[in-house]
Amino acid sequence: MSTKITLYSDEELINSIKLYAKEHNTSVSKIVNNFFKNLLQKENPDTKRSKITDSLIGKLKNIDEDTYKDYLQEKYL
Repeated sequence: MSTKITLYSDEELINSIKLYAKEHNTSVSKIVNNFFKNLLQKENPDTKRSKITDSLIGKLKNIDEDTYKDYLQEKYL
């Protein structure tokens, strides 16, 4: 459920964030929501991870530096 919130800020800052949102094909509301979500996650690290983070867990194998260097040499040389 979405609820309206009114924020007051410096006019120049508001204009800048509107321009930023337009350039990044998003909305000021999404930017503000993401900011608050990230802020709350940092305050409470036990909160749920994002779907992207969850999808990446366990994907990387533990490899040592030599193995990784060998892989890069084979791939790029």
